[in-house]
Amino acid sequence: MRALGFEHKHAPLAPKAEFRARIAVATMASLALIVVTLGIGMAGYHWIGHLAWLDAFHQAALLLSGMGPVVNMESAASKVFDGVYALFCGIILVAATAILFAPVIHRLLHRFHLEDAGK
Repeated sequence: MRALGFEHKHAPLAPKAEFRARIAVATMASLALIVVTLGIGMAGYHWIGHLAWLDAFHQAALLLSGMGPVVNMESAASKVFDGVYALFCGIILVAATAILFAPVIHRLLHRFHLEDAGK
């Protein structure tokens, strides 16, 4: 089995087992990115925003999912953290989605390239 990197455009399509391994690695990487980002948000909301851990989880999870904030922040520091974390979550949401779908998109594009090269 090749390394979990993607094959060159002239190489044959990767076997299904290798493709499934790529999907598993991409899923784990996306989940790890989300968990780390959620942890950063929880810690910030707990220590900077003075929210209870459950409320900090709720606030961070809703921002990370794109739903928006739940609790209004009172202090200037917590408002700055809230804004920066919201922007960061938007980037992470896009990045995690890209990581998750990269193996599928690559396989589709590689298959189309192989079909075009065969003509």
